[in-house]
Amino acid sequence: MRTLFHLTGPKALNVMKNYRTNILLMVFVVSALLLIACTKSGDTNRESAAPSTAAPASSPAHTTSPTTTAAATEIGVPECDAFLKAYEACVHDKVPAAARPTFETGLANWKKSWHDLAANPQTKGTLAAACKTARDNANTSMKAYKCTF
Repeated sequence: MRTLFHLTGPKALNVMKNYRTNILLMVFVVSALLLIACTKSGDTNRESAAPSTAAPASSPAHTTSPTTTAAATEIGVPECDAFLKAYEACVHDKVPAAARPTFETGLANWKKSWHDLAANPQTKGTLAAACKTARDNANTSMKAYKCTF
């Protein structure tokens, strides 16, 4: 009987480890996006209830692109800032160039979503725990690249 991957032994284990790593990373990114989507709907309702107070706070964000703003500033939560800095260094120093764009996209998504969550006083308190969870997941998923956070 033929095997699916035609690999046996250590090579088959490495393929499965890489597969699990990619699945874990995708699950985390989807979870972060769902968290952002839920937070955005709450912000929208609040802005419609008090448009005069929400407009000045959001107007500076419209003058620059959100990606630039999130990338240029720190999150303001030490756990998140340290993790993002270490993750970015790992991606740039240890991840092969062919795979780097995928990780850079995930990094940009984290920066944007965590920046938005830090700006909201109701969600900022939960951000440190979310960053610690992301760090723990990244420690597992980035072992293939010999990165630790």
